[in-house]
Amino acid sequence: MNEVEGGPPRRKRGRPTADERLQRRDDIIDAAVRLFVGTGFEQVTLDDIAAEAHVTKRTIYGYIGDRTEIFLAAVERLRERTLHAGHHVDESLVHVAEGVVLTLHSDEAVGLHRLMIAEARRFPDLARRFYEEGPQSYIAALQQLLPDHDRARAEALFELLLGESHRQRLLGLRGAPDAAAARVQAKAALAAVGLASGHPGGSD
Repeated sequence: MNEVEGGPPRRKRGRPTADERLQRRDDIIDAAVRLFVGTGFEQVTLDDIAAEAHVTKRTIYGYIGDRTEIFLAAVERLRERTLHAGHHVDESLVHVAEGVVLTLHSDEAVGLHRLMIAEARRFPDLARRFYEEGPQSYIAALQQLLPDHDRARAEALFELLLGESHRQRLLGLRGAPDAAAARVQAKAALAAVGLASGHPGGSD
């Protein structure tokens, strides 16, 4: 028998489950982010990432791709964790606004943003894709949630959700906000563009 008496049955070796594949992918991205933020994009090799994640380069290619795709996967993962669909407009706009504040002021997001600023001149295509997968995607998502779908209003809202606090975060002058602080900043940003509590022209 393959089972140990008195213990849980052992899962037969074989193809990893969907959850195991997601965890492995996250582990690779986590390892890469640590290296990118700590060392710089150009200095980090796939061998470095493989060693940090305790996998082979073949595994990295199979799960994600090359170094550029890993960096962009980290940006995409942050976005996917922030933007949630399936809510009504008056609920999801507030929810997403708070999520944007929390996510983009987080250590991981700030580290990637600093890195991209430092590497943009040497890697202009990566900078372009970073903007498309990051800020541009957030703005587009906010635009879809706005009652009037106004692009200019969405851009203004996005800028306010980052605000001066994000500049201070990039400079290392303040820590990441907690959930309560993120809610206050999100509500203030919404009110500034006439969307207090997520309603056009509304109030708390």
